[in-house]
Amino acid sequence: MVKTALFLMKKWGSLKGGSIVLCLMTFFVVGCESPETSPVVQEEIRIGVAGPMTGDQSKLGGDLQRGARLAVEEWNTRGGIRGSTIVLEVGDDQRDPKQAVSVANKMVNLGIVGMIGHYNSSASIPASSVYHDAGIPMITPASTNPRLTEQGYKNVFRVVGRDDQQGNVAAKFIATQLKAKRIAILHDKTTYGQGLAEELRKSLLRYKAEGLELVSFDGLTQGDKDFRGILTRLKEQNLDLYFFGGMFPEGGLLVKQANEVGLNVPMMSGDGVIDPKFIEIAGKAAEGTYLTFTPDTEKLPQAAAFLKKYRAKYGEDLAPYAIYAYDATNILLSALSETKKGDKEKLIEHIRGMKYQGALGSLTFDEKGDVTESPYIVWLTKKEGFEAFWTPPE
Repeated sequence: MVKTALFLMKKWGSLKGGSIVLCLMTFFVVGCESPETSPVVQEEIRIGVAGPMTGDQSKLGGDLQRGARLAVEEWNTRGGIRGSTIVLEVGDDQRDPKQAVSVANKMVNLGIVGMIGHYNSSASIPASSVYHDAGIPMITPASTNPRLTEQGYKNVFRVVGRDDQQGNVAAKFIATQLKAKRIAILHDKTTYGQGLAEELRKSLLRYKAEGLELVSFDGLTQGDKDFRGILTRLKEQNLDLYFFGGMFPEGGLLVKQANEVGLNVPMMSGDGVIDPKFIEIAGKAAEGTYLTFTPDTEKLPQAAAFLKKYRAKYGEDLAPYAIYAYDATNILLSALSETKKGDKEKLIEHIRGMKYQGALGSLTFDEKGDVTESPYIVWLTKKEGFEAFWTPPE
């Protein structure tokens, strides 16, 4: 191309109208860039996933990220959404309410069209206001506090059950199966932990006539390492069982230190404790702990394909909430593919009316944004892991 320009300069150099030569030089040398070297701008669709990506609950945030990323990669392999690549933006809220709001604002500024998260209820509730104001749908795979969907926000959804359901199952198990009479409740003062503890306290009132007594209701501080003082006081109360509303780091220390001080009654807790890290922290003392969680996903026939892909990609067994993040992400991406680009109201409406068949089975939402079916069962902690133990009667 340069040789052609030089040839024309020689041929027409004696002619008047140097501007013609300049124009030709511009045309050949600059204006005719090869299409093979021209940059191609491909549109991207951004969605977010957020949770505690650092700190003592980093594994939980990582579980959400792994489930969401697997779904995104599958969609991109199939061509994305209308040819646009899906980009997953990751936010670390450090399980802190203020940081969650900061992450939410950052996500909005990045231009996300939907959020998968957050993990902790104490993060999801304040962050939900930011997504609501921006008109962005938020689907949490893990936040169970009822207040999240009682705010009246039409953009907020969850694919997991609520603590009032979880507390009801725990109370029924304590009263009818363990036939415990003297109960103590501990909680970690967080939105999730205290909320679950309060729901259990309300549910236990139904069994008061049968002789069930709530002996004490106390809070401890999340992040503390020594609970021997409060456990020693519980030992003096002649308990049949104590319940802990909180997460696995403190739950593991509680059962370990209860064993050390001679509090030899079982602990029961909720979905925040059912994690392999709980057994790692507590050691042998973890055995015999009862936990409420959803039914065994390993036995769901529709989850088989997901489980195979998850293990192949990450080289590990399924973490409790990864499958919930996977289905939440697929719900969001399916809705984006089935609605007009940029119509936020229609997108939110579409999610609310969806009947999604996923790895967890059939998922639909009620008017509040709660999943319509999310049963809880009781699990028993054993040396090698967790075993489904009791399913409440219909």
